[in-house]
Amino acid sequence: MDALATTDCQVYRPRNPRNSPLYQCVIRHTEELREAGKIRRNVEEQVLERFQDCGDLHKGFARIHCDKCGYDYLLAFSCKTRCFCPSCHQKRMLVYGDWVEDTVLAPVPHRQYVFTLPKSLRPFFHHRAYLGELCRIIGRLLNRNFNEVQSEGHPGFILFVQTFGDLVNFIPHIHALVTDGVFKNNGVFHVIPPPPAQLLTEQLRHAVLAVLCEEGRITETFKQRLLGWVHSGFSVHHDVKVKANDAAGQRQLARYMIRAPFSLEKTEYKADSGMIVYRSKMHKSLKRNYQIMPGTQWLVRY
Repeated sequence: MDALATTDCQVYRPRNPRNSPLYQCVIRHTEELREAGKIRRNVEEQVLERFQDCGDLHKGFARIHCDKCGYDYLLAFSCKTRCFCPSCHQKRMLVYGDWVEDTVLAPVPHRQYVFTLPKSLRPFFHHRAYLGELCRIIGRLLNRNFNEVQSEGHPGFILFVQTFGDLVNFIPHIHALVTDGVFKNNGVFHVIPPPPAQLLTEQLRHAVLAVLCEEGRITETFKQRLLGWVHSGFSVHHDVKVKANDAAGQRQLARYMIRAPFSLEKTEYKADSGMIVYRSKMHKSLKRNYQIMPGTQWLVRY
């Protein structure tokens, strides 16, 4: 132990997944979900089953041995499910940030864009196809606005779909990691100012309403009503930026954009009542900083 204390090495401390409030909730309520017909896809069943085995030495492990010092320990297998398992998703988030920085992003200034929809339209985006269409709309808007300033180049961007807010309520929105300029055909990067947020907001409003109207999801009358609102509920923000060659900043932004929907540290499971209590930031519309709901409802939402 003294040798460990005087070196820079880190000591592996295995987690205890059975103490997790999410684990306790899943163990107790999975069968209720099955009986109620709430598990509709095979992938949902697989995720719940694999999560229950994640980090459990009884379900399989690898033995890690150091030939130099002779120390060894048992490493339990993980479920590797994205989003649902906080531990595995955290590993994925860290690896993804490193991969994006090492293989995708150029050492040029970048900016984070956040595209948000009004409450009245959010229920339509439970349908995954509309989330994909929303990404295509935003891609076209970014290309068009940058090309109007520099027609011989194209911006680089990555789009991330997020469907949750601070209280794990359904808020479909898109995060975009975008270059602060365009790459010309010869590979040279040309810095240009970002498109005005208000301009992007209006373009987003017209484009989304046009698609929903064409698909028959909203009427022409409702479309015109939303177009006439001063405060439409659509918004675009792009104040967060990182400088050129700021590898750590780019990596952190990429990690943030694929973060897990909720935090175990903010979660409490009441075993006696089967209720989940989740605490986070104060929500402006809900006017509270917590969510309380039955465990089955929490799993369906999550």
